[in-house]
Amino acid sequence: MIIDMTEIEVQAINSFSKSESLKEVYGLIWIFVPILTLLLGIIIGVLVIVWLEREISAAIQQRIGPEYAGPLGILQALADGTKLLFKEDLLPSRGDIRLFSVGPSIAVISVLLSFLVIPFGYRLVLADLSIGVFLWISISSIAPIGLLMSGYGSNNKYSFSGGLRAAAQSISYEIPLTLCVLSISLLSNSSSTVDIVEAQSKYGLGGWNLWRQPIGFFVFLISSLAECERLPFDLPEAEEELVAGYQTEYSGIKYALFYLASYLNLLVSSLFITVLYLGGWNLSIPYIPIPELFGINKMAGVFGMTIGIFITLAKAYLFLFIPITARWTLPRMRIDQLLNLGWKFLLPISLGNLLLTTSSQLVSL
Repeated sequence: MIIDMTEIEVQAINSFSKSESLKEVYGLIWIFVPILTLLLGIIIGVLVIVWLEREISAAIQQRIGPEYAGPLGILQALADGTKLLFKEDLLPSRGDIRLFSVGPSIAVISVLLSFLVIPFGYRLVLADLSIGVFLWISISSIAPIGLLMSGYGSNNKYSFSGGLRAAAQSISYEIPLTLCVLSISLLSNSSSTVDIVEAQSKYGLGGWNLWRQPIGFFVFLISSLAECERLPFDLPEAEEELVAGYQTEYSGIKYALFYLASYLNLLVSSLFITVLYLGGWNLSIPYIPIPELFGINKMAGVFGMTIGIFITLAKAYLFLFIPITARWTLPRMRIDQLLNLGWKFLLPISLGNLLLTTSSQLVSL
């Protein structure tokens, strides 16, 4: 009888250890599922942006856009990426190969890490940090280092000039952008991206920071375009002046990584403008929130999450019409005009906006 009881206990212990190991495996799998889902969504989002830019550009110039690769040309960006993936990867014979190879990776990784703090819906964020917006600013500051490494590692004066311009441009416009983000944090009493969206949802459409911070919105918009190196601020890679800038010596997948980083940065900027100024996932008539309108609460499952994701992406992609249209509307600026705009115009305005926001918060106390 004692032997039988001992065998039963051993079997129970073995089954318990197996169940615990299975739980650990499932836990590890569920850690990577949100990350892989976000990466898949990011890739699809970039492909949609490339397709939209080609279609809108064709409409502005009254010409035919992509139409042969898939229905309505939706597979054109995928075809271009596949072509670059299998293209020969050339290396400069007298350049620094390590810097040359690491530069594009740093530019892409620094932008990808910014998606960690972007909320796509209620509690639908990978990392809800108390310093979320400032973590984004600090991470995005790493990208110019990759561009400078690429320019220096190419051993090409055109590439090096493009890298230096990219670093100077980024430093000039990061300061006004940071001051605008600080104003939003003071207005929302938090630096968490989720708290900023929740602070805007109290009064419906009228509670958006777009109406409370109009000056900061325009400064943030201009600074974001400069950070993304979009026209009229694309001096680091102006083909007519700098032979593609820091991209001159690149080919194949490394060349594709730079364009991927550019469109990723554009998507991140649009999402942060949505979160900081356009109410994020909350699109509601004053005092009539959308979840209640559909008969669901904030803790509702898949349906509520789907609505939040759809609203966030709809705002972001509608905003993308501004940089795409500006590319074919505004002429390129000179380097002295670009730096003067950042240091002599946007910096004093953003600083004055911060002082006004601080004063209003002190008076309200």
